[in-house]
Amino acid sequence: MALSPVRLYLQTPAVTRVYVTACVLTTAAVQLGLITPLQLAFNPQLVFREWQIWRLITNFLFFGSLSFGFLINIIFLFRYCRLLEEGCFRRRTADFVFLFLFGGVLMTVMGVFTDQVFLGQSFPSMLVYVWSRRNPLLKIHFLGFLSFHARFLPWGLVAFSLMLGNSIVVDVLGIMVGQTYFYLEDVLPNQPGGWKLLRTPHILRYVLDHQEGEPLMLH
Repeated sequence: MALSPVRLYLQTPAVTRVYVTACVLTTAAVQLGLITPLQLAFNPQLVFREWQIWRLITNFLFFGSLSFGFLINIIFLFRYCRLLEEGCFRRRTADFVFLFLFGGVLMTVMGVFTDQVFLGQSFPSMLVYVWSRRNPLLKIHFLGFLSFHARFLPWGLVAFSLMLGNSIVVDVLGIMVGQTYFYLEDVLPNQPGGWKLLRTPHILRYVLDHQEGEPLMLH
């Protein structure tokens, strides 16, 4: 039996639920005129000279005005964020949050050099890429009529953005960050003489992976 939207939402893991909710509420606030995109945008001058630190976070929460593109981004964000959190990051909430922090920092650095003021749309691309590399042979049915292995899904999303006439810069940024994380986390440690470069800070483990390794869940 299909779950009701409310029940599905309540059963969604904590990190996915919090991030998707924040994105939807931020977009709704912009649509209602409570805030403007300019108040959310990433602007290095305002961040580092006027200490408007919130922009380092809010630029990841705005996915553009309510539109078909927004709906697609939210669907992919919700689906693949949840698949990762319930799959390879199950009972590893701290590690999953660290992926978000690592991705956010790297995207911010790239955003400085690419003049991107909203980096939120790079997050679905990053999450899809990490998931696809960890499930490369899984069959994907895309748009109801295309079928291919999961490892090609990130590039299918890039092609879809092109079809919609959107810029693919944010998608490519997400893929680049996803590849960097995948290489440092999954490839480098397993190479001859390799080592684990990425380590989740102990403070995150202490706060999130409490009670004998069980992750913090919101109910």
